[in-house]
Amino acid sequence: MEIKGLMLDPASNVPIVILRDETSDVFLPIWIGVFEANAIALRIEGVEPPRPMTHDLLLSTLQSLGAAIERIVISDLRDSTFFAIIHLDRAGTKMTLDSRPSDAIALALRAEAPIFVLRTVLEKANAVDLDQGATEEEKIRKMLEELGPEDLGKYTM
Repeated sequence: MEIKGLMLDPASNVPIVILRDETSDVFLPIWIGVFEANAIALRIEGVEPPRPMTHDLLLSTLQSLGAAIERIVISDLRDSTFFAIIHLDRAGTKMTLDSRPSDAIALALRAEAPIFVLRTVLEKANAVDLDQGATEEEKIRKMLEELGPEDLGKYTM
């Protein structure tokens, strides 16, 4: 998956990160916290803060301990809450960390690690598969137009 953009939910003013499957036109919106949205936005925009932010500090700590982030996986959706797993490799030893998707995405951006979403999560979330041929902006607009009021703001952070 790739990060297609960040926006605010018009109904609740809660930030949404929009993931897009790189091989298809499947989009997955995930409602996230303000601080995590800021951490993601800073990295997308290439802004280097004068002091390490929380996600920079965590990545630095992992690297100092000899661990590398291999990938992150949005692994579940239960009771309107997304779950993620951070996959680490430390000298050949594989480890996983439970995480909120927003924190995992912020770390993946900093580590330049790939982002995956399990197909079962896409199915549970009713990820939107959009028409071929439209521009990215038209696809995102269409996705948001197709979301009903019951969809907006339904996911918890």
